[in-house]
Amino acid sequence: MERGTKKVFTVQVEDGKPRKDGRPAVGPVFRSALSKDGFPQLESDMKTSWDVFRVGAGKYPDNRMLGWRPVKDGVIGPYLWKSYKEVYDEVLQAGSALQKLGVKPGSRIGIYGSNCPQWIVAMQACNGYSLICVPLYDTLGAGAVDFIIDHAEIDVIFVQDKKIKEILSPDCKSAKRVKALVAFTSATSEQITSADQIGMKLYSWNDFLNMGKDNPAQPYAPKPNDTCTIMYTSGTSGQPKGVMLSHESHAMYVKGVDLFMDQFDDKMTTDDVFLSFLPLAHILDRMIEEYFFHKGASVGYYHGDLNALRDDLMELKPTLLVGVPRVYEKIYEGILKALSELRPLRRIIFNALYNRKLTNMKAGYTHKTASPFADMLAFRKVKARLGGRLRLLISGGAPLSNEIEEFLRVTSCAYFIQGYGLTETLGPSTVCYPDDMSLVGTVGVAATYTDVRLEEVPEMGYDPLGTPSCGEICVRGNFFTGYYKNPELTNEVVVDGWFHTGDIGEMTSDGILKVIDRKKNIFKLSQGEYVAVEYLEKVYGFPPTVEDIWVYGDSFRSMLVAVVNPHEENTMKWAESNGYKGSFDEICKSEGLKNYILKELTLVAAKNKLRGFEYIKGVVLDPIPFDIERDLVSATMKKRRNNMLKYYKSEIDKVYQKLEEQRIASKVKSSFPLRYSSQARRQLSPATAASLAGGRAYPTGPLPPLAADLSRWTDAYILGLEAEARQT
Repeated sequence: MERGTKKVFTVQVEDGKPRKDGRPAVGPVFRSALSKDGFPQLESDMKTSWDVFRVGAGKYPDNRMLGWRPVKDGVIGPYLWKSYKEVYDEVLQAGSALQKLGVKPGSRIGIYGSNCPQWIVAMQACNGYSLICVPLYDTLGAGAVDFIIDHAEIDVIFVQDKKIKEILSPDCKSAKRVKALVAFTSATSEQITSADQIGMKLYSWNDFLNMGKDNPAQPYAPKPNDTCTIMYTSGTSGQPKGVMLSHESHAMYVKGVDLFMDQFDDKMTTDDVFLSFLPLAHILDRMIEEYFFHKGASVGYYHGDLNALRDDLMELKPTLLVGVPRVYEKIYEGILKALSELRPLRRIIFNALYNRKLTNMKAGYTHKTASPFADMLAFRKVKARLGGRLRLLISGGAPLSNEIEEFLRVTSCAYFIQGYGLTETLGPSTVCYPDDMSLVGTVGVAATYTDVRLEEVPEMGYDPLGTPSCGEICVRGNFFTGYYKNPELTNEVVVDGWFHTGDIGEMTSDGILKVIDRKKNIFKLSQGEYVAVEYLEKVYGFPPTVEDIWVYGDSFRSMLVAVVNPHEENTMKWAESNGYKGSFDEICKSEGLKNYILKELTLVAAKNKLRGFEYIKGVVLDPIPFDIERDLVSATMKKRRNNMLKYYKSEIDKVYQKLEEQRIASKVKSSFPLRYSSQARRQLSPATAASLAGGRAYPTGPLPPLAADLSRWTDAYILGLEAEARQT
């Protein structure tokens, strides 16, 4: 919607309110312009997740629905496909087999394995027979699968073949309550015997479907308010929490995406293809697939190796790609590596074209009209590296850096959308509009079925009625119905119909949102994984050389770092036994102690079976304990994390820079022997200079956005040549 030349994305439906009677101040309530007259009503035949699939299968029975790549003797084959009718028939067979096992409506059914057609068949069988789907996901931590089986009281589990041994392991104590396992393909005779010994039936996929075929049962359609799925997500105490999501909320999501996408010229059609590789146990991939089923479009699954994802891209040639920031960081790095291997003149041309198109997009041109010449000459090659047919890229799960978002908006020749949401909100609560460069660096505006406002957080100094408007992000809509078996936590986060996300946002007067902080001590890294920082600090506090520790993770990074207060007595003992001399302060400056403490922290992480992204990759040592005088802790010795970040920011940035240089150095080898002098690097903008950190050769990224930097960039190259000549 437009008003003159200014785009209008939202409407304000309520005014802000100052603090009163012990209630915190709240900012104005914003809603999508698509819902200015109220949230759109659902169609009578589209009120549940089952309806979404059933209607799609009825409309498009012969369309390709689910694709996979068979692997035989280590060789990955081309994609094979099942039609909507074939999948629907399998769903009825699987649902009938569950009825034959005596499973009643409302029972919890687990699904444990990588994305594949069997995963979807099992999920839709749950939908069609009023059963509750419970995805199992082992990266929630050691023992998470065992915990979820017991907590959700799961009766039957559909399981990937290689995961069967985990369910039958003595460590999975809750397995004894499970009535049956259904393998995605088949099980060994030893596994069948082991299952029998604990009173569990173990079926191959074909045997289970044949049982349903021989004992057909009509679907038992769910009601809109019935629970569709319990999706477990990270909890702050180490135990996952079960998020209950209704059928109606799923249907509203699909309707909302439909209304959003219909605003654009490139509408989604039955010809669209989605490459699925984010776990179906996460909400983002699951909901994208449900939308595709509604459109009668196709979903192809990656073959199981994320390191070889590009092979699937080239084979499938998808039109839609959905990833967390880490995925797009890898794509970005791959493009920069290819650029670094170009001859200098071609790289200069690429960057000049980049700046030309970026300038036009910022002036209001779409990605298609900004510079067709640049697309034809340079950026079509970027698109080709992503399969050649991409029309839409979506990023979610954690914030994406401005630099990468801008780069992909310019070079991908596709729409690019970033959104913000949680499992509790069924995915995106806010979403960016594609082709609007003013939204780069934000998470957009309220989604179709969402109200958004900010709430005061006085202890952190955030005021939604101030300038700028800042506070805890609160959303209202038909989201999750609560945490399974945890009404106390539900009542804590849902107050007067508003879900308190725990994230801190900054909002413009037009309702455009930016995530700037975290209220509670849990955050996401760039790959979309949650980190419970207080829990980790307890775990990492055990090495004898560690007096105290502050763990930090930047949402734009994929790794954790920490500031450590070394234990003085134990540190000096270590120094003496390792030949180090000097005062405690001097010892704390040594690389030897830093490396030793990092090694100790790594051993602690391994001993406690922490996940890979929970390992600390770099440390800063401070011999002075965190204290009140520097305002790093409160009077009760609680860490003031915002103040800690401000105080240690320069040191933290240095650690991240070093880690980044080490990572890039291991991946990118320049084709040029020339190195820039420090004088040459000073001629460049910060963005380009950063690409040369550590004396790396020729700029590997696009030129800085300003066209004026082109001449400085060229001058710097000449200075580099001259410096090299002087050295030789």
